[in-house]
Amino acid sequence: MKARILPASASESIRVAGKTIRLGGLVAFPTETVYGLGCDALNPEAASKVFEAKQRPQFDPLIVHIADRMQLDKVVTVLTAIARQLIDQFWPGPLTLVLPKQPAIPDLVTAGLATVAVRMPSHPVAQALIREAGTPIAAPSANPFGYVSPTTAHHVADGLGSAIDLILDGGPCSVGVESTIVSLVGSQAELLRPGSITPEQLSAVIGPLRRSSPVIDQPTAPGQLARHYATQTPVTILTSAETRPVLLNNERAGLLIFSQANASGERFAAIEVLSTTGDLREAAHNLFAALRRLDAHGLDRIYVEPCREEGLGMAIMDRLRRCAAR
Repeated sequence: MKARILPASASESIRVAGKTIRLGGLVAFPTETVYGLGCDALNPEAASKVFEAKQRPQFDPLIVHIADRMQLDKVVTVLTAIARQLIDQFWPGPLTLVLPKQPAIPDLVTAGLATVAVRMPSHPVAQALIREAGTPIAAPSANPFGYVSPTTAHHVADGLGSAIDLILDGGPCSVGVESTIVSLVGSQAELLRPGSITPEQLSAVIGPLRRSSPVIDQPTAPGQLARHYATQTPVTILTSAETRPVLLNNERAGLLIFSQANASGERFAAIEVLSTTGDLREAAHNLFAALRRLDAHGLDRIYVEPCREEGLGMAIMDRLRRCAAR
């Protein structure tokens, strides 16, 4: 049976969704980053449904979402001075912090780790849902494991519509890539996953960050596996924005580019332009939807021009490299 899709703007929809979470069900909901697949973070049986619906390996931990600082006490045991600085500056918003967990958080949610990834989303629908549910909500992206993350309710319905209870349709997500993740359990803050909050912004608040290895066999936070955010169509990243691929005879190829200025249509079956002006925020907002559209064309290959790896460009290239990994 297909999940119900309810308008997130209706108070009755939030009431129904909150009750669904309390009863151990699964609700897909919008955040400012991507759509999440939510369950009661304190209910291990509900968490197991998330892993089953996504076919997600249990060694990959979930992010716990909270609506206010009072709920943080239910999730973490220790809040360092650096954590408080980051929370004051960036919450609510697309920043996830890895901190020592409370025993009430099931081991399944944290993949057996003594730490938990937690964030306070800024999206009003996410906030309203967490408050209505009356519990922290554990939520990975609302898509089959490893596939391109969803940024609309339609994307969720395409991938998980028959495996979950309810989808709250809040329109397209504004940021378009997953949250920045920072671990605060070591001697120095460590960037585990880049996102829209950049290393430069973080360093301006807390000083230098350590960078984790880009590929980890045993993740300490989501999004660290070599292949992730991936299309079914093979992806090749070009060496520069000026490079144009030599297409094989009869190869049906798509092209993903960052600026309208580079949109030459030579022999490509489909072209997606992420920004009319090359703006990286616009590109991030459009990234996953554009990859999904190209993937739907039944192409032999998708060629992608790279962007500059500074600021938000680091997060975009991180997603593209994991998408291209085989």
